[in-house]
Amino acid sequence: MAERKSFLLRIDPALWAELEAWAQDELRSVNAQVEYVLRQAVLRRKRGAAPHDESPAASRRHAP
Repeated sequence: MAERKSFLLRIDPALWAELEAWAQDELRSVNAQVEYVLRQAVLRRKRGAAPHDESPAASRRHAP
């Protein structure tokens, strides 16, 4: 198995609590949940933004 990259993440305590609850609901550690969410975001980015995505980056991609 490939070695995993470690890094420090500073995070708002309220966001941490939400991630912790979400991870618990899905029977994952917080670390695994963060990795899962990031992996899904990268896959969505590679496929292109969803039609309901109103982020500034999405607006620029769809501008004429």
